Amino acid sequence: MNKIEKLSIKQKETKRKSAYTIALAGNPNVGKSTIFNNLTGMNQHTGNWTGKTVANATGYFEYRGEEYEIVDIPGTYSIMSHSEEEEIARNYICFGNPDSTIVVVDATSLERNLNLVLQIIEITDNLIVCVNLLDEAKKKKIKIDLEALSNILKVPVVGVIARKKKTLNNLLKVIRSVCNGKEKIYQTYQVQYDENIEKAIYEIEKIIMEKYNIKGKLARWISIKVLDGEEGILKEIEKNLNIQLMDNIHIKESRKKALEKLEKEDITKEAFKEEIVSTIVKDAEKIGKTVCKFENKDYANRDRKIDKILTSKKYGIPIMILFLLLIFWITIVGANYPSQILFRLFGNIQEKLIEFATYIHSPEWLSNMLILGVYQTLTWVISVMLPPMAIFFPLFTILEDLGYLPRIAFNMDGFFKKACCSGKQMITMCMGFGCNSCGVTGCRIVDSPRERLIAILTNNLVPCNGRFPFLITIATIFIAGTIGGIGASILSTLCVILVIILGIIMTLVISKILSKTILKGMPSSFVLELPPYRKPQFLKVLVRSIFDRTIFILGRAIAVAAPAGLVIWLFANIGVQRQSLLTIIANFLEPFAKLMGLDGYILTAFIFGIPANEIVLPIILMCYMQGTSLVNMEDTFAIGEILRQNGWTILTAINVMLFTVFHFPCATTLLTIKKETGSWKWTAIGFLIPTVCGIVLCMLTTLVYHVF
Repeated sequence: MNKIEKLSIKQKETKRKSAYTIALAGNPNVGKSTIFNNLTGMNQHTGNWTGKTVANATGYFEYRGEEYEIVDIPGTYSIMSHSEEEEIARNYICFGNPDSTIVVVDATSLERNLNLVLQIIEITDNLIVCVNLLDEAKKKKIKIDLEALSNILKVPVVGVIARKKKTLNNLLKVIRSVCNGKEKIYQTYQVQYDENIEKAIYEIEKIIMEKYNIKGKLARWISIKVLDGEEGILKEIEKNLNIQLMDNIHIKESRKKALEKLEKEDITKEAFKEEIVSTIVKDAEKIGKTVCKFENKDYANRDRKIDKILTSKKYGIPIMILFLLLIFWITIVGANYPSQILFRLFGNIQEKLIEFATYIHSPEWLSNMLILGVYQTLTWVISVMLPPMAIFFPLFTILEDLGYLPRIAFNMDGFFKKACCSGKQMITMCMGFGCNSCGVTGCRIVDSPRERLIAILTNNLVPCNGRFPFLITIATIFIAGTIGGIGASILSTLCVILVIILGIIMTLVISKILSKTILKGMPSSFVLELPPYRKPQFLKVLVRSIFDRTIFILGRAIAVAAPAGLVIWLFANIGVQRQSLLTIIANFLEPFAKLMGLDGYILTAFIFGIPANEIVLPIILMCYMQGTSLVNMEDTFAIGEILRQNGWTILTAINVMLFTVFHFPCATTLLTIKKETGSWKWTAIGFLIPTVCGIVLCMLTTLVYHVF
């Protein structure tokens, strides 16, 4: 393959006038983002589940001395505008004026993928069909006659295996030929509708060509949309082409006459839409059967057998819970050792820093503030947060690559439908287990704006990795404390799973309440493809999960942890009448905290832990020990003794676990909610929902405990 030269960041951000523009379209989960990444060298996240791209991603590459801008538009099954992805994809293809549009199709599901190809071919002639996953098709003994497909569609057809860069060489050659006009495309395949519909289209098309000087396929496509009469698409056409369609008297009259003629032929508005869709589907099936040869008719049997178990009503959800249990157990047990190593490493560095501060005669207050305040808080967050994330995200990404995440959404869709939401919300919740900020960003995959907002507001009702260490510590001390060895870790993990299940239940309950109150509405149609099971790309999984997720999230956590360390140190060291500001605040909160079965110091720790959940326990220990800096204590038994000496009971432990799951989002998540919603109002509601849930639950458990 010829070398694809990567451009600088600055060049990627600013489009050059000389660059050819390429649109990259296709169904979800066909490998668009993989092709995009391999061509541009950028790191658009890829995965084996639908909805990975929900906004246009742009990159640049050079081939044989010419520059190309490639735009990865959202994966969509249609451009008939029923979701945000479809609108973005349709608008860019129709009005973005790309020099060429590449439609990526799945070789193992060609018939279904050709639906989108035929929809796009109605808009533009400058089309390239890229048949991806030829290796998967070969495994399933599916043979595709690429030349025959090209002859039928009358556009270039290229076969690739996107994961192997060398196979993209032919695609690059075709892109260059089409953009340079060397490969002339004069008349591509045209879908032929019912004779009466064709006459109606022609009457409108004549006026559009005459009045607005719009030629070719675009004029025909606009004519179909005028007859269809869907306001959303027509407004976009008027806005982007700067024309008035429905106010034009000639178009109005022509449309009225055309519809009347169609009515006489028993073609109503609904029948017109059905005819358009069904004709495209039939043509796609016909073409698919012509060019595809199946040597093994039962190629999908293995996947179907697995799905009978993983998506069954009887076993689907229990298996999902077992998968989560396994992932959390591996994460919790596996993170202990690297966390201890990091604590010791940072502890040794801290001693050296104190020695250095003494050597240079730094003022004690300054060195304590920087070392015991900022540095110690920062290193605590890294030590506690990094190991579990470095384990959880690769495991989560493996499930993603295997194709199991869509099955989770499928299993939970019925429950979310009853809550007037989408099953895709379950995928965003799974992302939230790693980081709620990631989960909020992932809510972009939910089509409906209403359902997306509900998913954003409820994502914090499931605990992120930052809350796992605290949960497992409390569970180990007060619930599994009488059991030793591996049994303790298993019981502790079971306790965490129980509170997670409670979080999922609360998510459904709150989603239902929101759907019936401030975000009223019915569940939208939910189309989710169950992709084939695939062998994970372990190297890419490791690289992607560490750099795309772990390091990125850790960086944001560090950015808020450093100033938080400074604030905590100041409040712990500045006081009135020998009482620190932390103690004064704790005493003020004590009466309210008692109603929740907690104490003032616990509530204060949660408030000061808003920059990062990882520092809540160290703040509690610091307050109990009347310290002036965060307490780093690895011995679970010693932590338990301190907590018991300060009045902790089984009720306190249960309420702390409940409030750990149900309390306000961390600062990073709140900022992400603001960014995604663009509203401080929804950010405030996102803050209040889990907090109110936590307060109410803690008060209820306290009341029940004292009554019974």
